[in-house]
Amino acid sequence: MKRAMIGMSGGVDSSVAAYLTKQMGYDCIGMTMQLYDHEYSINHTPSNDTEDARMVADKIGIPFQVFKLQNEFRSCVIDRFIRTYEDGATPNPCIDCNKYMKFGKVFEIMDELGIDYVVTGHYAQIEFSDGRYCLKKGLDHSKDQSYFLYNLTQDQLARTLFPLGSMSKAEVREIAEKQGLVTARKRDSQNICFVPDGDYVGFIERCTGKSFPDGNFVDKNDKVLGTHKGLIRY
Repeated sequence: MKRAMIGMSGGVDSSVAAYLTKQMGYDCIGMTMQLYDHEYSINHTPSNDTEDARMVADKIGIPFQVFKLQNEFRSCVIDRFIRTYEDGATPNPCIDCNKYMKFGKVFEIMDELGIDYVVTGHYAQIEFSDGRYCLKKGLDHSKDQSYFLYNLTQDQLARTLFPLGSMSKAEVREIAEKQGLVTARKRDSQNICFVPDGDYVGFIERCTGKSFPDGNFVDKNDKVLGTHKGLIRY
């Protein structure tokens, strides 16, 4: 029997992905990565996501494990996020997280444990065509997440399962309701996971201990056109 490790975030998508993978006959283990602490966030109530994931794993009858990877997440995702803003560019931390954590560090853990596949709740599809694996959009284009996954290699695609790729969000929630999963009606997360209040400028200032002063907008002849409120806001 093939072994599968399901990345469980505590949301409805990964919960249903875990349920479907077990139904397909895989020997499953649920896992959650503990990626960050809340020391740099304000007005934040500690999340119940890990406990929700554990409850879903118990409900569908699979083992569950938490892996503490805060140091790796800090260096591979948070620090890159901060440096990119400081350089005047716009980061996409979810892409970095997929590259370095969900399909980077997790593959190292899989190899150590002798696991064949990683499973996630992404809305994307994998097809094998003309001798290679192809990453394609999820059927529900309103939820498609394939663009977050463009870094995946052929080896990673060969060892990845996306059970929700051919489903709509409504179908996923219906399955969760029918199976009595605690995450069935849980709202989708919209903010960056490590900036739950959405204030990325405040997060960067607290995280670095730096202040980013006001300055001028100038044209190519150094004529002042206006003022700005700090480089990292743009």
